[in-house]
Amino acid sequence: MIKVKNISKYFGMHKVLKNVSTTFQDGKVNLIIGRSGSGKTVLMKSLIGLWTPEEGKIEYSGHDIGEMSTVERQKLRAEMGMVFQGSALFDSMTIEENVRFPLDMLTTQNKDEKAERVDFCLARVDLPRAHRLYPAELSGGMKKRAAIARAIACQPRYLFCDEPNSGLDPKTSLLIDQLLAEITREFGITTIINTHDLNSVITIGEHITFIYQGEIAWEGNKDEVLFSENELLNDFIYAQPLTRKIRDKH
Repeated sequence: MIKVKNISKYFGMHKVLKNVSTTFQDGKVNLIIGRSGSGKTVLMKSLIGLWTPEEGKIEYSGHDIGEMSTVERQKLRAEMGMVFQGSALFDSMTIEENVRFPLDMLTTQNKDEKAERVDFCLARVDLPRAHRLYPAELSGGMKKRAAIARAIACQPRYLFCDEPNSGLDPKTSLLIDQLLAEITREFGITTIINTHDLNSVITIGEHITFIYQGEIAWEGNKDEVLFSENELLNDFIYAQPLTRKIRDKH
């Protein structure tokens, strides 16, 4: 379980995160939503240790990341998988090499063990014959699936996804959402997704944190989000035609 306790983050004199507290639930799909500039990305980068809050603390299973030794931080990092907004595959590497990369960096597995894990991960994301292809040969959706395969290669406890549906058509976005939800359940991963995609919110959001101007303005789940009485959340949600249509049906 990841607990965020009263964190604040400054850039110069600008306070981007303001006394943020929340809990990201184990084995569930946790979404962070909000308008551009609300602080979503700053929160996620703080969670993975790229930025250090000036106030408050972030705990992984009761251990404050700010008080961890270098060795402890490295161990925690090995338990994290990441899916970046642009997939961030290495263009000069084959898909097989991309997926094997974290295994080379973070494990002591032998060649055969790595090959077996790569095969498993690519099959799990429905890319069983993509080993020898390069990223430029894949569609946008296939790149995202390859990025997910790489993110789960080291069997992470925590999976962080930054706008995983960015640049995808609605049908492909739905498939990526379903894949992330399935992987979360199957492997008991704590998944945290930074997203603007309202389809994701209403289909896979088991725990949703809505950030407004650096503060948590609402928390709930996909069954509650459309019918909240929070005005700030409603202004954000019902600006989307799809959610207006769903609300009107009820």
